[in-house]
Amino acid sequence: MNPIGASILAVVLLVVLGAPRRWALLGAMAGVLYLTQGQQIPVLGLNLFALRFVELAGFARVMMRREFSFGDLNRIDRAVIWLYSVVTLIFLVRSSDGLAYQIGIAVDAFLCYFTFRGLLQGLEDYTWFLRAFLLLLVPYAALILLEAFTQRNVFTVMGGIDYGSWVRDGRPRCQGSFRHPSLLGTLGATFVPLYIGLALTPERRKLAIVGLFSCLAIVWASNSGGPASCAAVGIAGWFGWKIRTRMKLVRRGTVGFVLLMALAMKAPIWYLIARVSAITGGDGWHRSYLMDVAFQHLGEWWLAGMPILATRDWFPYNLGVTGGSDITNQFIAFGLDAGLAGIALFIFLLVAAFKALGRALDAVRSAPDAPPSTEYTLWGLGVMLVAHMFNWLGITYFDQTYAVWFLQLSVIAALTTECSRAFSAQSESESPVDEVPSMPVSS
Repeated sequence: MNPIGASILAVVLLVVLGAPRRWALLGAMAGVLYLTQGQQIPVLGLNLFALRFVELAGFARVMMRREFSFGDLNRIDRAVIWLYSVVTLIFLVRSSDGLAYQIGIAVDAFLCYFTFRGLLQGLEDYTWFLRAFLLLLVPYAALILLEAFTQRNVFTVMGGIDYGSWVRDGRPRCQGSFRHPSLLGTLGATFVPLYIGLALTPERRKLAIVGLFSCLAIVWASNSGGPASCAAVGIAGWFGWKIRTRMKLVRRGTVGFVLLMALAMKAPIWYLIARVSAITGGDGWHRSYLMDVAFQHLGEWWLAGMPILATRDWFPYNLGVTGGSDITNQFIAFGLDAGLAGIALFIFLLVAAFKALGRALDAVRSAPDAPPSTEYTLWGLGVMLVAHMFNWLGITYFDQTYAVWFLQLSVIAALTTECSRAFSAQSESESPVDEVPSMPVSS
């Protein structure tokens, strides 16, 4: 770690440990954006990423100040614990290769998620964060645009890893402080629907538009098909606002469309990704073929996963730095770690998040005094979750991107709990005792 990286880490740790809760949250996200995985500290023979010290500091703070209690776990919290506990246990039973890495993934998940659960506790915290986050996001986007126009990554001077120049169709692919352009683009793309939701409230619109354009600038600079598609999904999700009370029909229609395409296409349905990639750019064929070949080898990994090296013959070429195939699919990655149980628990986590959002939206819509901004916020979180799911069909989160995901997941857990309790109680207290309360419209 060079002096610049060490200085950034020292400031971040001081803020996370000593600042008021909201500013500690902002400090933690400063670490996510401005500390790269090239900034490491040797401890007992191991090189620990600087961000892990931020996670440890944040978790210690949250526990010591009792900003989060494990006695108040909701379904999303428990789903996170079950997912990473079971996946790690199955991996440990199956293999000792890559043991430290797998344990590190679980530790990062627990520390990051529960740190953010403690630091962000409700709607007011969330809206404050989106506005205050611009203090970090706007200069970060400026540095990324500087990289796009000069082809010089400032973060290599700040302790980042120099991967050389990424170019596609004659235009640079920026990576900033991340390890891949697609992961940088994911940062911008997943915040797009959140800032759109903020912009729908007039008094917050100006700052929200600044945030939205900063996010889109990051997506553009990454020059990656996955983030471009992810941002498009985030924008398209807001076009569904008019039919937000008819989502059951949308879900059924989506299933029907997929079944119809499966019958009409000569190739398996997952080759739709390759066709979309022809429009947005990217390695869509690789992602489609990965799902195809993983299904063909299902018998080898369905029970308890399989070593990544055993996938080296899945492709006629080798893109993986581990010696195996390049597993650019988060669902398949969980399957290779822990079999179908890993995929099932990952899906269970996503279902728990969607159900929590649905219950919270029902409560908000049935409460007569609920402000419109609350529904905008919850809808934006749902769109963001869909964007992540679409993104995971073509990428895994292998650097500090996991912290962005756990922040956003913790927001869903915190806000859905608060809204379900507050607005359900409000609608019940204002219902006449001699009338049967009307059922909320399903989301």
